[in-house]
Amino acid sequence: MTEISLQRQVHVLYSDHHGWLYGWLRKRLGSAENAAELSHDTFVRILSKQTALDSLREPRAYLSTIAHGLMVNHWRRQEIEQAYLAALAAQPEPLTPSPEERQLALEALQEIDRILNGLPSRVRDIFLLSQFDGLTYPQIAERFGITVNVVQKAMVRALKHCLAVQA
Repeated sequence: MTEISLQRQVHVLYSDHHGWLYGWLRKRLGSAENAAELSHDTFVRILSKQTALDSLREPRAYLSTIAHGLMVNHWRRQEIEQAYLAALAAQPEPLTPSPEERQLALEALQEIDRILNGLPSRVRDIFLLSQFDGLTYPQIAERFGITVNVVQKAMVRALKHCLAVQA
């Protein structure tokens, strides 16, 4: 079939049935805008199929079948969009500390730095890996190539130091 004859067949189908299809979609979708969009998409789909329409016996059934598939896709996209928006709404808003909170945090970090600077570097590193990085004693021991017992002794030394500085 030539492209011209297909376009002519789609034009006749459009002229004869577009108003009906638009009304059919509007009734189901409850939206004139969505109905207009999907009726247009229905005819675009027909054009892209490159199928002869001259033997079509039930044009409205054919149109409603295509439009129904497009409607289902439309509803699926809406559900995904709503789920995405709900997930975004459930996310906590980014926390921006106030200037006072930033100052307190900075002072606390400076105090921690001052306290930990009094420790030998390996004891400080073991303490930081345990307390801030969440590593277990065996993980720390493996990282440094030492025994778990040495890690435990370093942690005791670090904790005693922190308590002594606080007193």
